[in-house]
Amino acid sequence: MPRFVALLRAINVGGHVVKMDRLRKIFESLGFSNVETFIASGNVIFESPTTNGKTLEKQIESRLQKSLGYEVVTFIRFASELAAIANYKPFTASELDAESNSLYVVFLPIRPNSASRNNLMAFRTEVDDLHVHGREIYWLCRKKFSESALSGALLEKTIGMPATIRNSTTIRELAAKYPASQ
Repeated sequence: MPRFVALLRAINVGGHVVKMDRLRKIFESLGFSNVETFIASGNVIFESPTTNGKTLEKQIESRLQKSLGYEVVTFIRFASELAAIANYKPFTASELDAESNSLYVVFLPIRPNSASRNNLMAFRTEVDDLHVHGREIYWLCRKKFSESALSGALLEKTIGMPATIRNSTTIRELAAKYPASQ
């Protein structure tokens, strides 16, 4: 059965606190198997016979809305897609390895169109660099995240769609711990 990773927006931020055992039970109630959570920031790994990511997103969003009482935008990736995202190198090794730099991956529901990409690139500065690849934006922050002029809300407004952000370290750890096949 295919393995998926659900990256949930608005879990354990902004006052929306959800215990991971409750989140696992919600996913299990959808008939998913081998459900696990990875750190308490809305990363759920599961297996499902359904192979359509959009169908899974809608099922999960609907159940989370009913169970939690608020909208939780969901981004589904096959485990194999997550591995490719983790291995993708959008910037030079020296940039990625610099001590003060952090790489974030912004997950989107669809590929941004050329107008959205152009709008986004206007935010590139000495502090923040951006690279779009597929349904992800790679954001290199050369200072502390809190010192950046960019934010998730600004990125969403600029590209005109919801997004969720994860540190690249989290993505690499997820991909290593939950490979596409066991």
